[in-house]
Amino acid sequence: MNHAASAVQTSADLLSRVERLRADVRREGAQIYALWRGSIANRRFGPAARNLASYLALRRHDISDLQPALAAYGLSSLGRSEAHVMAALDALCATLAHIAGIPGPTYPPPGRMKVGTRALQAAKTRFFGRDVAGTSTRIMVTLPTEAASDEMFVASLIDAGMSCARINCAHDNAAIWRAMAEKVRAAAALAGRECRILMDVGGPKCRVETVHANDKIRLFRGDRIALVREMANASATDAVIVTISFPEILDILTPGKDVWINDGKIGTRVVSTAPGRVELEVFCARTKGERLRPEKGLNFPGTELHLTPLTTKDLADLDTVTEIADIVGFSFVQRTEDVALLHKELAQRRAGPTMPIVLKIETPLAVRNLPRLIVATAAAGPAAVMIARGDLAVELGFARMAEIQEEIMWLCEAAHIPVIWATQVLEGLVTDGSPSRAEATDAAMAQRAECVMLNKGPFLPEAMHFLTDLLRRMDRHQSKKSARFGALSSWPIAELAFDENLKTIVRD
Repeated sequence: MNHAASAVQTSADLLSRVERLRADVRREGAQIYALWRGSIANRRFGPAARNLASYLALRRHDISDLQPALAAYGLSSLGRSEAHVMAALDALCATLAHIAGIPGPTYPPPGRMKVGTRALQAAKTRFFGRDVAGTSTRIMVTLPTEAASDEMFVASLIDAGMSCARINCAHDNAAIWRAMAEKVRAAAALAGRECRILMDVGGPKCRVETVHANDKIRLFRGDRIALVREMANASATDAVIVTISFPEILDILTPGKDVWINDGKIGTRVVSTAPGRVELEVFCARTKGERLRPEKGLNFPGTELHLTPLTTKDLADLDTVTEIADIVGFSFVQRTEDVALLHKELAQRRAGPTMPIVLKIETPLAVRNLPRLIVATAAAGPAAVMIARGDLAVELGFARMAEIQEEIMWLCEAAHIPVIWATQVLEGLVTDGSPSRAEATDAAMAQRAECVMLNKGPFLPEAMHFLTDLLRRMDRHQSKKSARFGALSSWPIAELAFDENLKTIVRD
């Protein structure tokens, strides 16, 4: 067999394999979609749900050995098919049939490849507003308390490119939240812009309530902490005594279980338990120690917590959220029943269209249930996802966190819903005025999400300007998973020649 015939045979074999894959994906995707179809009231989500089902079906197959064979023909390896799975498979089959010179399917209409991307762009605008900074990724900012009273500060955030303001209901109160919203809307109107307002209900986040010690608390490895239900459970020999917002958790902790504090900055392990108290020993902290303060969060990886998704405080906060916010952030959502509960509570407080919801993915259970959480939310109204990387990193471990943040973005692109890249973005710059190299690289990764969130800090406006410049640069080179080949200017032809004085290259 000559080379040309061999190539035809090879392309025919590839076509046969891709056609089998396409048939499997169509069948399995239909089975998955059938599980959801009856619950989808939001008809606009139907195409996205079908595509998500097809994507989940595709990713059940390992095609890593097929991809280089396709790439050898200059064909799509399906590595960027998230937003249009079946259209990508149809186009690939049509091209392979043409190369093999045998009858095959027709190409899908060109517009079919763009439906998912357009839907995602529309959802990005619905949630985070229009581009005001010349970047594809919108910038969300967590408002500090001063935003309730300082018009100039809020105006500086709008001027720096904030298109969505986040109010964290775990802090401050309803009067301050209303003042924040008023200042944001007034500043945006003055600038001729819109700025969305997202309000996060706190959820069952366990936090440090009080810290009792003789001196300012800086913890080092080997130090002991007593978590107590109330001060009567403390001992006179306890050097550091802490109360927490969900004291019932103390009853389910057992020796050997880990407890992490302040987004994983302090790692502790349970060494003993007694009625109303748990003693922890610090095994992870910086050499110079870590400060322990009230309101810092606690995580309990490996311990199953059965806490209500909406606390009594959350239910009260929703009265204000539904009054002044454009979007509600759902903290620590884990099950579809949680989504149904929030939809019910929102409907009781707000007439008209379903309020847009951001699912904050913060636990391993939420990751496991993410496809169903997306469908349960988007089936009723607009949905987005926040990758809450602080809690996720503690719960999953940093190595798994690096992997899962990619997987979440792929899944959401398949569902045509926007993603927020959150937690500690440019934290060094925001808090201390100077970014690290690792932070700059991390912020550059955020360009692939629809929105990136900055937390509050004294250098927030400066961080926003830095982030905007970085995102603009990355927009030249990247669009989601696709590299963009704009012209490079770093290496002019005139500078590629060797120096005239260099006659030979000497090798050792």
